[in-house]
Amino acid sequence: MEERQFRLNEYIYSSLISGLFKEGKSEDAMNLWKEMIKKGCKPNSVVYSALIDGLCRVGKPDDAEEVLFEMMNKGCIPNAFTYSSLMKGFFESGKSDKAIQIWKEMAKNNCICNAVCYSVLINGLCGGGKLSEAKMVWAQMLSRGCKPDAVAYSSMIHGLCNAGSLEEALKLFNEMLFQEPESQPDVVTYNILFNALCKQSNISCAIDLLNSMMDRGCDPDVYTCNIFLTALKGLDTPQDGREFLDELVVRLFKRKRTLGAYKIVEVMLQKFLSPKASTWEKIVQDFCKPKKIQAAIDTCWRNLYS
Repeated sequence: MEERQFRLNEYIYSSLISGLFKEGKSEDAMNLWKEMIKKGCKPNSVVYSALIDGLCRVGKPDDAEEVLFEMMNKGCIPNAFTYSSLMKGFFESGKSDKAIQIWKEMAKNNCICNAVCYSVLINGLCGGGKLSEAKMVWAQMLSRGCKPDAVAYSSMIHGLCNAGSLEEALKLFNEMLFQEPESQPDVVTYNILFNALCKQSNISCAIDLLNSMMDRGCDPDVYTCNIFLTALKGLDTPQDGREFLDELVVRLFKRKRTLGAYKIVEVMLQKFLSPKASTWEKIVQDFCKPKKIQAAIDTCWRNLYS
């Protein structure tokens, strides 16, 4: 763009700075920020927010707060995304008091809280063992007509499980099942409950929940496998870890969810739990479909001549 004499504006810099931070290239992101200032491009709320979010991602919430002060002194108004990033940064750095202070500042500055803000606050409070405070925020969110998303639900369920209130967590989970698509449970939510149930040695209930998860189109992941492998290890059950995972692979293949099946196969191989011969046959048959073979050959040729 620069070679073609296009002038880079603040929105382009915002995208680049955000992308560099997400790739872990914080030094390049900061150099780009300095370059932007040097070239006379005046930062707006969008660029400032990208910089604040990036600094929090690399564990520098105090530096991000300094940027927030500069941003406000320059007349740029922080939005919900700005405050959410800063709260999350302080929570992840173990500075929950600072995160709560940012939340209060947000309210004082009349910034409208959205579902993401509430999710960050609830997740941080639950992660810090402050379940009663999280419940108060949850009640406030509902009273203001803000619908919890999957992150908020999962955070509350996690907090309840950690506090030993599994029955209350399951009740909230059942409520979650009847919400909008963005509030539906994902594999993270299920893993929280699997872990809690298995810790109470209620493996049969955990397996029932696993079956329900798969019926709803949600595939197990690495964490799911590890939870059940740990639970099954040392128990007097007719099914060992290898057989359990092998059965999951077969079930996923039958439902044509090959990506989920391959993830479990990968876990099995990493743990030296080789699938059965009949399962290997299904894997090889899927790999040897003509289109997949042709795609693999094409990739090889491209790599040779690139």
